[in-house]
Amino acid sequence: MVEDVAASGPCIQERYAPHNHCFGCGPANPKGLRLRSFPAGDDADELVCAWTPEPHHEAFENVLNGGIVGTLLDCHSNWTAAWHLMRRDALDKPPCTVTAEFHVRMRHPTPSREPVALRARVVESSGPKVKVTAELESGGKVTATCEGTFVAVGPGHPAYHRW
Repeated sequence: MVEDVAASGPCIQERYAPHNHCFGCGPANPKGLRLRSFPAGDDADELVCAWTPEPHHEAFENVLNGGIVGTLLDCHSNWTAAWHLMRRDALDKPPCTVTAEFHVRMRHPTPSREPVALRARVVESSGPKVKVTAELESGGKVTATCEGTFVAVGPGHPAYHRW
């Protein structure tokens, strides 16, 4: 799956939020993970991403830290929700979305010395709320999965206009 998600050109984070400083997905955070999500073909409800860990992302030798795994899944899923809302509502940019609820299941240790692949898909959408499922694959197997609810926020919320 990692080979399937390799993409070039601007990702949606760089295109719509180039000044975002989020640790997980902010292109402007030089110490962040700088996740790069791309649409999965013509599917408005699925995003894919390939990301390569570095040694300082390890929990212990050759195993990716669980907090990093959760951050990757959270940010990629959040962008999947924002991308879906933008396309569904025919907006010129994604609305600012935040995580309302998020559950991660660690299925296997995630190797830290090879690329990982993320795939997230919208499974339910109603008004400003979007439910997303995602998986992280490394070493030829799915090592973590998640399910989350993400909500578009408006004026008055601290995340409003963050991108």
